[in-house]
Amino acid sequence: MSFPCELSTLNECHALFAQKKQRTLLRSIEASGVGLFSGQEVRLRLCPNEEGTGIIFKRTDLPGHPQLPAHLDFIQGTPRCTVIGNGKMSIQTVEHLLAALRAYEIDSVIIEISASEVPIFDGSSLKFVEMIEQAGVAELSGYKRIVRIREPLYWSQGDIHLVALPSDEFRVSYTLHYPHSSAIGTQFYSFVLSQDRFKKEVAPSRTFSVYEEIAPMIEKGLVKGGSLTNAVIIKENQIVNPEGLRFSDEMVRHKILDLIGDLSLVPVPFLAHIIAIRSGHSSNNAFAKELYNQIKMECS
Repeated sequence: MSFPCELSTLNECHALFAQKKQRTLLRSIEASGVGLFSGQEVRLRLCPNEEGTGIIFKRTDLPGHPQLPAHLDFIQGTPRCTVIGNGKMSIQTVEHLLAALRAYEIDSVIIEISASEVPIFDGSSLKFVEMIEQAGVAELSGYKRIVRIREPLYWSQGDIHLVALPSDEFRVSYTLHYPHSSAIGTQFYSFVLSQDRFKKEVAPSRTFSVYEEIAPMIEKGLVKGGSLTNAVIIKENQIVNPEGLRFSDEMVRHKILDLIGDLSLVPVPFLAHIIAIRSGHSSNNAFAKELYNQIKMECS
């Protein structure tokens, strides 16, 4: 991702850890699918972009093809997903795509999208990984500066907790606790982000829901594109999907996927050990804003 003007002092930042060449895609790649919530058919096209431009969504279905950066400033809401918008346009369910772009260290790309929601595909990030690998990755001439947070940061609300600790790597350690569902129970996973590990350990994990929790949304027509082909459903403490789980702890891995996607809205590449307990999109995004404020303060 590109650096905003308020971080123009980053060259002198005491938290500066390393510099790497910026990356984009080698060529454009497209795919079509349906939106989980809207049920709409969506055409998605990932296109290379110039250095320093960041990740930008482009609504090809709207007059003038308006654009919107993937940035914390544009978070609008988190109704079981992350939504970014500017009052004139919005993009829903961005987290699975953004997680894949973060794992492959893609800094600049134009995401052309023909509707207001990123396709859900199979409920994981595998399709986005496939698209990135088919398009190929290209290094740009410019550099990105990666910062390492210097001081611990924590955010808590009730039984939800998020912590960022100084680290020379990007690690996520997540504890999932569903005491009301024995099919989920308590799960823990710790993961150091890399392209290969993301592809093998986290990208295949699918979005999930306890049927009794999501049934009211289904009845109200708020999940028009959901099915057993794009989500793991737990009903009466049983996995409903005929094929079962991809991992015994697939749910906590998917929570890590979501968290990586949500934290990618921080417009500065950073290293930290993120510890999360029972967090979701709303808390992830609130924490991301606190983390960004700390990074700006440490770089001032």
